[in-house]
Amino acid sequence: MKNLMKYFVSMCSILCACHLCLAQAERDEFGYNINSIRPIHENNQLYRVTLWSRIDGREKQNQSLYAKEQEITKTIIEAVKAGILRPFANDSLTTRMSYEDFISKLTIATPEEDLEDTGLWMSTDSTEDWGIEPRETPVPVAVSNEYFPKQLYLLELKEDLVFDKGRSRTYYDVQAITIMIPAEINPKGIDEPLATFSYKELVSNVFQNNAQAVWYNNQNEKQNHNLADAIELRLFSSHILKFSNAQDAYIEDIYGSDKNAVIASMQLAHKLVENDTEIWEY
Repeated sequence: MKNLMKYFVSMCSILCACHLCLAQAERDEFGYNINSIRPIHENNQLYRVTLWSRIDGREKQNQSLYAKEQEITKTIIEAVKAGILRPFANDSLTTRMSYEDFISKLTIATPEEDLEDTGLWMSTDSTEDWGIEPRETPVPVAVSNEYFPKQLYLLELKEDLVFDKGRSRTYYDVQAITIMIPAEINPKGIDEPLATFSYKELVSNVFQNNAQAVWYNNQNEKQNHNLADAIELRLFSSHILKFSNAQDAYIEDIYGSDKNAVIASMQLAHKLVENDTEIWEY
C-alpha cells in the first residue's frame, strides 16, 4: 500500500510539473483531443504523459518499416507530392508547411563548383570544336538530387500515454510522426526535421486501404500488416528522447548525454511498464 501511495504521489507531481506542456494539447469544445484517432475524454484520463521517441530504421526490428520500394518514408513523401497529405512545420500540428518548403528541404543543395567538377555544366570552350554556337551562360543538366526514402531512416514519434479510468487500461495515443534528416547525410551535420505529419491524417488519407503502406513480415509474408495496424500493435522498436516536463527538456539535457541518456531512457520505459502493472492494485 505504501508503494502505491508513493506511486500516485509521484504521478501527481509529474502531472503538476507537466501541466504547462499538457495544456498545449488541442481539445474541442467537448473535451476531446482533435488530433487523436480514438480520443479519450478529459474527465476519463486518470493520468497522461506525452512521450517523444526515436525510431531507427537500421535496427532489425524496424527494417519491416523500410521494405524495398515500400519504405514508410517513400509512402509519405509520395502522398505529399500527390497532394493528398499536407506536412506541418513542427509537432505542435498548428502551422502547415508549404509544398515548396517541403521540396526545398527534401532536396540536397548542390554547389555550382561540384557540378563543374563532375562535368554537369557545359563550358563555352568545349562547344567550339563541335561546331555548336557557344552560349553566354553554362547550361545545367537536370539531375535528381532529393534524399532517397531509404536514407531517411530516422523517425520521431510523438504520443500521449493515457490511462483511461473508464476502461481501466493504458493507451498509446499517437499524435504525430516527424521524418528526420540524419546528420551523416545532412550538410549541416545535425539530425534535422524534414517535416511533421499528423498521425490521424496519415491513417485516414495515406495508410488505410493502401497496398503500398506495408509493414513487411520477414518470417511470414502472409502476415504482412498495414502500417496503421503495425503502429497500433507496436511492432517497432523506439527509444524515448523526451517526456513532457515544465522545462521542455530532453532526457540528455536532464541526465547527460551518451550512455547516461540511454540508461535513463531505458529506465523510464521500464518504469512506465511497472506503473501500468501496479495500477491494477489500485
